[in-house]
Amino acid sequence: MDFPVLSQSNSLRCPSDFLEKPKPYFPIRRRSTPLWSTTNHTPPSLPALSKTTSIKCTVKETQNQEPFQSENGRKGWIHFVGIGGCGLSALAMLALKQGFEVSGSDVKWSSYMDSLQEAGARLHIGHSVLNLKRSDGSRLPNAIVVSSAIPQDNVEILRAKSAGVPVHKRDYWLGRLTECYKLIAVSGSHGKSTTASMLAYVLKAMGDDLTAVIGAHVPQFPEGNIISGGGQNFVLEADEYDGCFLGLSPYIAVVTNLDWEHVDIFQDKEAVKSTFRRFLNLIKVGGHLIIYGDSPDTRSLLNHRRQATGSEYSSGVMPAPNLELFDEHYRITTYGISSLNDWHASSIHPNCHGGSDYTLFHREFPEVDISLQIPGVHNVLNSLAVIATVMALFSDRMQNYELISHVRLHLKSFNGVSRRFEMIGTICGCHIYDDYAHHPTEICAVLQAARQRFPFKAIWVVFQPHSYSRLAALKDEFATALSDADHVVVTEVYAARDKGFWDVSGSDLAASINGPPCEYISSLDAVVDKLVFQISKDLHRQIVVLTLGSGKDLYCLPLDFLSSHFAIVLTL
Repeated sequence: MDFPVLSQSNSLRCPSDFLEKPKPYFPIRRRSTPLWSTTNHTPPSLPALSKTTSIKCTVKETQNQEPFQSENGRKGWIHFVGIGGCGLSALAMLALKQGFEVSGSDVKWSSYMDSLQEAGARLHIGHSVLNLKRSDGSRLPNAIVVSSAIPQDNVEILRAKSAGVPVHKRDYWLGRLTECYKLIAVSGSHGKSTTASMLAYVLKAMGDDLTAVIGAHVPQFPEGNIISGGGQNFVLEADEYDGCFLGLSPYIAVVTNLDWEHVDIFQDKEAVKSTFRRFLNLIKVGGHLIIYGDSPDTRSLLNHRRQATGSEYSSGVMPAPNLELFDEHYRITTYGISSLNDWHASSIHPNCHGGSDYTLFHREFPEVDISLQIPGVHNVLNSLAVIATVMALFSDRMQNYELISHVRLHLKSFNGVSRRFEMIGTICGCHIYDDYAHHPTEICAVLQAARQRFPFKAIWVVFQPHSYSRLAALKDEFATALSDADHVVVTEVYAARDKGFWDVSGSDLAASINGPPCEYISSLDAVVDKLVFQISKDLHRQIVVLTLGSGKDLYCLPLDFLSSHFAIVLTL
């Protein structure tokens, strides 16, 4: 994905409306009416956005419904295998909020498990058949939900199957969980977590009593990675890994982009496209597709679609903006930077909060100026996806200008997602940020965001490659992306799900990076020592340190570096 260059001439521009006192969000007491109900222009249909009961499920009842049925007036017991991961931990927390008894196991403790334990889940470190029994040895769980990372010979899975306990992968469970809702499934190779959390935040702030499940921690969500509501809307980060999103039936599907990611699952980009086409075929009749329109890869998903005029859309060229696209049974809206999209951004530039400002256009008509606190053109695109989705949901219930005005207000207050350009700390002019970026496209995006926020500082990157399979397939792309930094340290590879021998290493990547000084340091502890030594030699040097990668071992490096650097400074 290419990102347009931001103008630095307006980097200190600070709009006057940033000085207004921010309004509180996510109050402890649930609002009984939407935030906009205090205006003088409340349309008669707006109460549909406030707290409502879930829509009646019309899906035909099927077998194996135990986890969704009451048992003597109480809901059943669900056991999650791999509960420490970002995806399954969110499903486990939602199950707790919905009244289920929850237990789970994982090979090691994670930060996601802290809140689960506080909420009442029974958690186990290590996998054992004993995890499927209560302390008194009574009965087995009603169902087992399994992470995609768990092998099928896991002892808990084998025990459950032998005892007749239903074992469900995430795709089946998500399909069953969301089938009675109006599902908004946010998909794409990159940006799913931020876009889904931004959308859920905006909808909640607008008064929608939605449910949401996000595959990352969102500091502005009281429950971290979920919102548990009573309304009909369900925002879900829809993951393509292992075909997980193919069990869904979305009312609105969002596709943020398409790239060759998860190389251990997809043989090439064509395999990714094929899976996404299958996903689009699952959109409900009368539904909506919101798709990034500037990429040839995402546009290729529409090659078999038709315009409202009936002419074939197969040339790969965007249609004229006044021609809406339609599938045989759902509507299509495009967004991006190009003016040929239905929703697009113009005049993108940094603002005084470290984020981006831009002018929002609907087709050729300017609508309003948008301000974001989070940096990078990729987040401008994420916000456009949110705007297009909200308009698809509610434009028939409210005037466009008023609806956009409310969306604009809440986008401005969204602070981002943990491990997405997350500020860890600053000491002696050295800023430390952490980001989940583990793919070349994501590295390019976060480096651009860092240059936007710190145009005159040196950017140092510590990168831990995630999985040998990804590094082997994309080593040259990684080298090109990392060459935009001013100094690079590559660590040992986080193997993740990889098995067997791979003829590639972190040192191979370091040797292939041209331009900035680059070195390979296998141990993360040694990386901390190196950074402290190098940066402490000149305490007044203006440096930004980015720790990049999705490996679990990387989480503590920024804090270790910050505390070690601080200790050195105190002795000087």
